[in-house]
Amino acid sequence: MQSVINTVKGTALGVAGYLTPVLKESKFQETGVLTPEEFVAAGDHLVHHCPTWQWAKGEEAKVRPYLPADKQFLITRNVPCYRRCKQIEYCEDKEKVIEAEHDEDGGWVDTHHYDTAGSPTLEEKVCEMTLEAADTGDSDNERAANPEDDNDDDDDDGEAEDMEQFQESGLLDEVDPSTALAPRKDPKPKDRKPAADGDEIVRTRTYDLHITYDKYYQTPRLWLIGYDESRTLLTVGQMYEDVSQDHAKKTVTMESHPHLSGPSMASVHPCRHAEVMKKIIETVTESGGEMSVHSYLIVFLKFVQTVIPTIEYDFTQNFSIN
Repeated sequence: MQSVINTVKGTALGVAGYLTPVLKESKFQETGVLTPEEFVAAGDHLVHHCPTWQWAKGEEAKVRPYLPADKQFLITRNVPCYRRCKQIEYCEDKEKVIEAEHDEDGGWVDTHHYDTAGSPTLEEKVCEMTLEAADTGDSDNERAANPEDDNDDDDDDGEAEDMEQFQESGLLDEVDPSTALAPRKDPKPKDRKPAADGDEIVRTRTYDLHITYDKYYQTPRLWLIGYDESRTLLTVGQMYEDVSQDHAKKTVTMESHPHLSGPSMASVHPCRHAEVMKKIIETVTESGGEMSVHSYLIVFLKFVQTVIPTIEYDFTQNFSIN
């Protein structure tokens, strides 16, 4: 019954999205939504700082005219997922509803497995990132005025690695992000031996994640499709094993990708995204910081992690958000 309801809702929202005019004026600070141009700017920022993400074109017949033809959506491939959500021990005192008011599904529940008692909330972490970035900027200015004072520090701290150098060296293999979602063949199947019962080999699932722009909700939307160790598509039931059970079949549903044909993909419904982002913006502002629209997707990936806590895609912990 729930799948039927989700299908009807998806069809209705598809029609509504088609009829909704494209947002022209920025309302990011007021409501937490994005214009298509702001989505592209945030996507460029994410790709620049985290090259595992790439822009994709999608299918020509499904190109959205309000987005650049070569920047229809973002994609990252082969993201590892080592455990099932049921293997994570949740405690009631570690759960936090982010937004529950007027939400028939109960809002966002923060059940991230790395959280500990007394740990800061997402909004507090974002504030800390903003304030740390401001402090770093002031420190940089002081060092520029007194270059001799920084000699000792230079000896201790190594220069940060440039991710673009990894890509150029071949350590990050470039792939065509617009290729079909069909399973790829294992390049060395003969080297992989079946494991006996009771062995210690970790069966690692991988996911391809996509971020699209939802014209109706005017926010990013996350899509994911999973594969087992031999790159065989996971079933719907298996993918739901990697989704927080507070969100499975409610916040996360199986739907058709807006830019690609093929099997349905799991999608995190964007109906609460703008409200969560607005709350984060307000918290940052109250703390004396300022959140840039360019940082939208970096923060977006952090709060969506509560829905898919075992899919380890977030490599943005050390990046500034402004």
